[in-house]
Amino acid sequence: SQLGIHLESQTLWDVQIKRIHEYKRQLLNVLHVIHRFLAIRDGLDTGQGYRDVPRTVLFAGKAASAYAMAKLIIRLINDVADTIRRESSVRPYLRVVFLPNYSVSLAERLIPAADLSEQISTAGTEASGTGNMKLALNGALTIGTLDGANIEMLDRVGREHMFIFGLESHEVQERRRQGYKPLSAVETNADLQRVMKALQDGTFCPEQPDRYQQIVDALLKWGDHYMVLADFADYLRAHERVDRHYADMRAWRQSSLFNIAAMGAFSSDRTIAEYVSQIWRCQAVRL
Repeated sequence: SQLGIHLESQTLWDVQIKRIHEYKRQLLNVLHVIHRFLAIRDGLDTGQGYRDVPRTVLFAGKAASAYAMAKLIIRLINDVADTIRRESSVRPYLRVVFLPNYSVSLAERLIPAADLSEQISTAGTEASGTGNMKLALNGALTIGTLDGANIEMLDRVGREHMFIFGLESHEVQERRRQGYKPLSAVETNADLQRVMKALQDGTFCPEQPDRYQQIVDALLKWGDHYMVLADFADYLRAHERVDRHYADMRAWRQSSLFNIAAMGAFSSDRTIAEYVSQIWRCQAVRL
């Protein structure tokens, strides 16, 4: 309620808060949202539990002033949010919110509220940040790739309490070396075909149907450098695991508590002690 968003108590808060950049793959998140929207609207979600586990997907973050693609992705997020808001058959089960002017003050409210933490950068691109740890420390479960600090977290938390998906770093490199063809990912996946069609037919911007052609071209014609389409199918499967796990609230809360406890290994006390002994090679001074 502090965020001005009224939600049912059993709504899963799915949160991605970070700088808007192609390698961080907010676009992959949006494509999943579009898939979920189409499946609910068209009655294709039988057996997938999309109506059993309502979602609110929250985005926040800033784009560099001259980063045209990042700003286009922000616009797509808002257009998708508006389209879902107008669709009465979908609105009870799915919402999208983009919170502008992301700041520490906003993070202080979002992070404790999150149920699911999106850490979905292309494997091999993310530096070892700490946002994923802050979210886990506050009880959010992580859906993510084996990238950056996710790898260290997985060692502590275990796969049963995280939702790992996607190509690993060496697989990304090998896929590129072999000549990755993103169109093949679309041709073999009916869900992805529907999503890409919706991006091009004006579903989210009827007054300007070609608004997102640049995104489509980046994925299909310009090589899909960040492997969005390559990881799409596995990302959907990971979200289906999220839905099943969240439906068992006792199991979800156990995983949440396990995440909180496991984050103790990343305390600043332990970090500084390692810097002292392994990097600075200093002797601790007792006062």
